[in-house]
Amino acid sequence: MTESHWGGDQLDLDAYLARIGYEGDRRPTLETLRKLHAGHSASIGFENIEIVLGRPILLDLEALQAKMVRQRRGGYCYEQNLLYAAALERLGFRVTGLGARIRMGERKVRPVTHALLRVDLDGTDWITDVGFGGEALLAPIPLRDGVEAQQGDWTFGLAYEKEAEAWVLRSLHDDGWFDLYAFGAERRFPVDYSVFNHYISTHSRSPFTGKVVVQLPLADVRRTLVAREFVRTRPDWSREVREVAPEEIPGLLDSEFGITLSPADAEALVATYGE
Repeated sequence: MTESHWGGDQLDLDAYLARIGYEGDRRPTLETLRKLHAGHSASIGFENIEIVLGRPILLDLEALQAKMVRQRRGGYCYEQNLLYAAALERLGFRVTGLGARIRMGERKVRPVTHALLRVDLDGTDWITDVGFGGEALLAPIPLRDGVEAQQGDWTFGLAYEKEAEAWVLRSLHDDGWFDLYAFGAERRFPVDYSVFNHYISTHSRSPFTGKVVVQLPLADVRRTLVAREFVRTRPDWSREVREVAPEEIPGLLDSEFGITLSPADAEALVATYGE
Protein backbone atom coordinates (compact mmCIF):
# COMPACT_ATOMS: atom_id res chain seq x y z
CA MET A 1 0.00 0.00 0.00
CA THR A 2 1.30 3.48 -0.91
CA GLU A 3 2.33 5.57 2.09
CA SER A 4 -0.23 8.22 2.99
CA HIS A 5 1.23 11.71 3.39
CA TRP A 6 -2.11 13.53 3.47
CA GLY A 7 -4.35 11.28 5.57
CA GLY A 8 -6.56 10.19 2.72
CA ASP A 9 -7.13 6.88 4.47
CA GLN A 10 -8.74 8.78 7.39
CA LEU A 11 -11.07 10.89 5.26
CA ASP A 12 -14.85 10.44 5.19
CA LEU A 13 -14.83 10.77 1.42
CA ASP A 14 -18.60 10.57 0.96
CA ALA A 15 -19.16 13.38 3.46
CA TYR A 16 -16.49 15.56 1.84
CA LEU A 17 -17.87 15.06 -1.66
CA ALA A 18 -21.38 15.83 -0.45
CA ARG A 19 -20.08 19.01 1.20
CA ILE A 20 -18.68 20.29 -2.11
CA GLY A 21 -21.64 19.05 -4.16
CA TYR A 22 -19.67 16.50 -6.18
CA GLU A 23 -21.49 13.45 -7.53
CA GLY A 24 -19.32 12.56 -10.53
CA ASP A 25 -16.67 10.06 -11.57
CA ARG A 26 -14.18 9.12 -8.85
CA ARG A 27 -11.35 8.07 -11.14
CA PRO A 28 -8.22 10.28 -10.92
CA THR A 29 -8.66 12.11 -14.24
CA LEU A 30 -8.21 15.73 -15.25
CA GLU A 31 -11.98 16.16 -15.53
CA THR A 32 -12.41 14.86 -11.98
CA LEU A 33 -9.67 17.19 -10.72
CA ARG A 34 -11.30 20.18 -12.39
CA LYS A 35 -14.71 19.44 -10.91
CA LEU A 36 -13.31 18.78 -7.43
CA HIS A 37 -11.38 22.06 -7.48
CA ALA A 38 -14.41 24.01 -8.70
CA GLY A 39 -16.76 22.39 -6.20
CA HIS A 40 -14.47 22.96 -3.23
CA SER A 41 -13.74 26.59 -4.17
CA ALA A 42 -17.42 27.46 -4.53
CA SER A 43 -18.54 25.62 -1.38
CA ILE A 44 -15.95 26.22 1.35
CA GLY A 45 -15.15 29.86 2.04
CA PHE A 46 -11.82 31.29 3.12
CA GLU A 47 -11.97 32.53 6.72
CA ASN A 48 -9.82 33.24 9.77
CA ILE A 49 -12.55 33.42 12.42
CA GLU A 50 -10.91 30.96 14.82
CA ILE A 51 -7.82 33.17 14.95
CA VAL A 52 -9.91 36.27 15.67
CA LEU A 53 -11.65 34.35 18.47
CA GLY A 54 -8.26 33.54 20.01
CA ARG A 55 -8.31 29.84 19.20
CA PRO A 56 -5.57 27.67 17.68
CA ILE A 57 -5.82 26.47 14.09
CA LEU A 58 -5.82 22.67 14.22
CA LEU A 59 -4.50 20.87 11.15
CA ASP A 60 -5.09 17.20 11.97
CA LEU A 61 -7.51 15.66 9.51
CA GLU A 62 -10.21 14.93 12.07
CA ALA A 63 -10.27 18.58 13.14
CA LEU A 64 -10.38 19.70 9.50
CA GLN A 65 -13.32 17.43 8.73
CA ALA A 66 -15.17 18.42 11.88
CA LYS A 67 -14.84 22.11 11.08
CA MET A 68 -15.18 22.37 7.30
CA VAL A 69 -17.31 19.33 6.50
CA ARG A 70 -19.57 18.66 9.47
CA GLN A 71 -19.85 22.18 10.92
CA ARG A 72 -19.98 23.78 7.44
CA ARG A 73 -17.32 26.31 8.29
CA GLY A 74 -14.48 27.57 6.12
CA GLY A 75 -10.76 27.81 6.67
CA TYR A 76 -7.59 29.39 5.37
CA CYS A 77 -4.92 27.97 3.09
CA TYR A 78 -3.43 25.22 5.27
CA GLU A 79 -6.82 23.96 6.39
CA GLN A 80 -8.36 24.08 2.93
CA ASN A 81 -5.51 22.52 0.98
CA LEU A 82 -4.78 19.83 3.58
CA LEU A 83 -8.40 18.67 3.47
CA TYR A 84 -8.38 18.86 -0.33
CA ALA A 85 -5.06 16.96 -0.54
CA ALA A 86 -6.50 14.17 1.59
CA ALA A 87 -9.42 13.84 -0.82
CA LEU A 88 -7.15 13.88 -3.87
CA GLU A 89 -4.87 11.26 -2.33
CA ARG A 90 -7.84 9.07 -1.42
CA LEU A 91 -9.07 9.24 -5.02
CA GLY A 92 -5.69 8.15 -6.37
CA PHE A 93 -4.13 11.43 -7.49
CA ARG A 94 -0.37 11.98 -7.16
CA VAL A 95 -0.22 15.04 -4.90
CA THR A 96 2.78 17.14 -3.90
CA GLY A 97 2.67 20.03 -1.45
CA LEU A 98 4.40 23.31 -2.33
CA GLY A 99 5.00 26.59 -0.51
CA ALA A 100 4.65 30.13 -1.85
CA ARG A 101 5.75 33.66 -1.03
CA ILE A 102 2.85 36.09 -1.26
CA ARG A 103 3.38 39.02 -3.63
CA MET A 104 -0.01 40.71 -4.16
CA GLY A 105 1.50 43.08 -6.70
CA GLU A 106 4.77 43.67 -4.85
CA ARG A 107 8.22 42.20 -5.51
CA LYS A 108 9.64 42.37 -1.99
CA VAL A 109 10.65 39.00 -0.56
CA ARG A 110 8.24 37.71 2.03
CA PRO A 111 8.53 34.44 3.97
CA VAL A 112 7.00 31.26 2.62
CA THR A 113 3.54 31.30 4.20
CA HIS A 114 1.12 29.94 1.58
CA ALA A 115 0.29 26.30 0.85
CA LEU A 116 -0.62 25.05 -2.61
CA LEU A 117 -0.62 21.69 -4.38
CA ARG A 118 0.85 20.15 -7.50
CA VAL A 119 -0.79 17.15 -9.14
CA ASP A 120 0.96 14.93 -11.69
CA LEU A 121 -1.44 13.59 -14.31
CA ASP A 122 0.03 11.41 -17.05
CA GLY A 123 3.35 13.26 -16.94
CA THR A 124 1.85 16.76 -16.88
CA ASP A 125 2.01 18.85 -13.71
CA TRP A 126 -1.00 20.92 -12.67
CA ILE A 127 -1.20 23.56 -9.95
CA THR A 128 -4.38 23.28 -7.90
CA ASP A 129 -5.03 25.60 -4.96
CA VAL A 130 -8.36 26.00 -3.16
CA GLY A 131 -7.01 28.07 -0.26
CA PHE A 132 -5.85 31.44 -1.57
CA GLY A 133 -9.01 33.42 -0.92
CA GLY A 134 -10.17 36.42 -2.95
CA GLU A 135 -8.22 35.91 -6.18
CA ALA A 136 -7.87 32.14 -5.93
CA LEU A 137 -7.82 29.83 -8.91
CA LEU A 138 -11.21 28.39 -9.79
CA ALA A 139 -9.69 25.40 -11.58
CA PRO A 140 -6.29 23.71 -11.96
CA ILE A 141 -3.76 25.40 -14.25
CA PRO A 142 -0.98 23.55 -16.11
CA LEU A 143 2.50 24.24 -14.77
CA ARG A 144 3.87 25.73 -17.98
CA ASP A 145 5.69 29.00 -18.59
CA GLY A 146 3.50 31.59 -20.28
CA VAL A 147 0.26 29.66 -19.92
CA GLU A 148 -2.94 31.70 -19.66
CA ALA A 149 -6.27 30.30 -18.49
CA GLN A 150 -9.76 31.76 -18.56
CA GLN A 151 -11.62 30.59 -15.46
CA GLY A 152 -15.17 31.84 -15.29
CA ASP A 153 -14.89 35.55 -16.11
CA TRP A 154 -11.35 35.81 -14.74
CA THR A 155 -7.95 35.23 -16.38
CA PHE A 156 -4.91 33.69 -14.71
CA GLY A 157 -1.39 33.03 -15.93
CA LEU A 158 1.87 31.39 -14.91
CA ALA A 159 5.34 32.72 -15.66
CA TYR A 160 8.75 31.34 -14.74
CA GLU A 161 11.27 33.86 -13.44
CA LYS A 162 14.80 32.53 -14.03
CA GLU A 163 16.50 35.08 -11.80
CA ALA A 164 14.24 34.17 -8.86
CA GLU A 165 14.10 30.48 -9.77
CA ALA A 166 10.40 30.69 -9.10
CA TRP A 167 7.03 30.27 -10.74
CA VAL A 168 4.65 33.20 -10.43
CA LEU A 169 0.87 32.89 -10.42
CA ARG A 170 -0.69 36.01 -11.91
CA SER A 171 -4.19 37.44 -12.30
CA LEU A 172 -5.13 39.71 -15.20
CA HIS A 173 -6.35 43.07 -13.88
CA ASP A 174 -7.71 45.97 -15.89
CA ASP A 175 -4.22 47.54 -15.98
CA GLY A 176 -2.26 44.35 -16.74
CA TRP A 177 -0.87 41.31 -14.97
CA PHE A 178 -0.90 41.30 -11.17
CA ASP A 179 1.46 38.91 -9.32
CA LEU A 180 -0.35 36.87 -6.68
CA TYR A 181 2.40 34.62 -5.33
CA ALA A 182 5.71 32.99 -6.25
CA PHE A 183 6.60 29.37 -5.57
CA GLY A 184 9.43 26.93 -6.15
CA ALA A 185 9.70 23.20 -6.69
CA GLU A 186 10.69 22.23 -3.13
CA ARG A 187 8.39 19.53 -1.82
CA ARG A 188 6.45 20.43 1.35
CA PHE A 189 4.76 18.12 3.84
CA PRO A 190 2.00 18.58 6.43
CA VAL A 191 4.66 19.05 9.12
CA ASP A 192 6.02 22.03 7.17
CA TYR A 193 2.57 23.56 7.01
CA SER A 194 2.24 23.11 10.78
CA VAL A 195 5.28 25.36 11.26
CA PHE A 196 4.01 27.95 8.74
CA ASN A 197 0.59 27.79 10.38
CA HIS A 198 1.96 28.64 13.81
CA TYR A 199 3.60 31.80 12.47
CA ILE A 200 0.72 33.04 10.35
CA SER A 201 -1.94 32.35 12.99
CA THR A 202 -0.09 33.93 15.94
CA HIS A 203 2.43 36.55 14.82
CA SER A 204 1.46 40.19 15.30
CA ARG A 205 2.56 41.02 11.73
CA SER A 206 0.32 38.38 10.19
CA PRO A 207 -2.59 39.80 8.15
CA PHE A 208 -4.90 37.32 9.87
CA THR A 209 -4.37 38.03 13.58
CA GLY A 210 -5.91 41.48 13.83
CA LYS A 211 -9.18 41.39 11.90
CA VAL A 212 -11.76 39.16 10.29
CA VAL A 213 -10.90 38.15 6.71
CA VAL A 214 -13.51 36.15 4.77
CA GLN A 215 -13.43 35.57 1.02
CA LEU A 216 -15.24 33.56 -1.63
CA PRO A 217 -14.11 33.55 -5.28
CA LEU A 218 -16.84 32.67 -7.77
CA ALA A 219 -16.98 32.58 -11.57
CA ASP A 220 -18.69 35.96 -11.91
CA VAL A 221 -18.00 37.77 -8.63
CA ARG A 222 -15.51 37.84 -5.76
CA ARG A 223 -16.90 38.42 -2.28
CA THR A 224 -14.74 39.75 0.52
CA LEU A 225 -15.33 40.77 4.13
CA VAL A 226 -12.40 42.46 5.86
CA ALA A 227 -13.22 43.72 9.35
CA ARG A 228 -16.57 45.45 8.65
CA GLU A 229 -16.13 46.19 4.95
CA PHE A 230 -18.08 43.89 2.62
CA VAL A 231 -17.09 44.07 -1.06
CA ARG A 232 -18.35 42.47 -4.25
CA THR A 233 -15.84 42.73 -7.11
CA ARG A 234 -16.95 42.09 -10.69
CA PRO A 235 -14.77 40.99 -13.62
CA ASP A 236 -14.85 44.55 -15.03
CA TRP A 237 -13.24 45.56 -11.69
CA SER A 238 -16.25 47.53 -10.53
CA ARG A 239 -16.81 47.21 -6.79
CA GLU A 240 -19.85 47.36 -4.53
CA VAL A 241 -18.67 48.35 -1.07
CA ARG A 242 -20.61 48.72 2.15
CA GLU A 243 -19.87 48.77 5.85
CA VAL A 244 -21.78 46.21 7.88
CA ALA A 245 -22.78 46.42 11.52
CA PRO A 246 -21.20 43.78 13.78
CA GLU A 247 -24.57 42.17 14.50
CA GLU A 248 -25.12 41.69 10.76
CA ILE A 249 -21.96 39.68 10.27
CA PRO A 250 -23.12 36.15 11.27
CA GLY A 251 -26.06 36.38 8.85
CA LEU A 252 -23.81 37.81 6.13
CA LEU A 253 -21.36 34.93 6.58
CA ASP A 254 -24.19 32.47 6.05
CA SER A 255 -25.92 34.16 3.11
CA GLU A 256 -22.90 35.41 1.15
CA PHE A 257 -20.12 32.96 2.06
CA GLY A 258 -21.93 29.75 3.05
CA ILE A 259 -20.25 29.80 6.47
CA THR A 260 -22.45 28.65 9.33
CA LEU A 261 -21.53 29.76 12.87
CA SER A 262 -22.96 28.20 16.00
CA PRO A 263 -24.99 30.62 18.15
CA ALA A 264 -22.16 30.74 20.67
CA ASP A 265 -19.53 31.47 18.00
CA ALA A 266 -21.75 34.10 16.38
CA GLU A 267 -22.15 35.86 19.74
CA ALA A 268 -18.43 35.64 20.43
CA LEU A 269 -17.54 37.03 17.00
CA VAL A 270 -19.92 39.99 17.30
CA ALA A 271 -18.42 40.72 20.73
CA THR A 272 -14.90 41.02 19.26
CA TYR A 273 -16.00 44.11 17.32
CA GLY A 274 -16.65 45.91 20.58
CA GLU A 275 -13.25 45.16 22.07
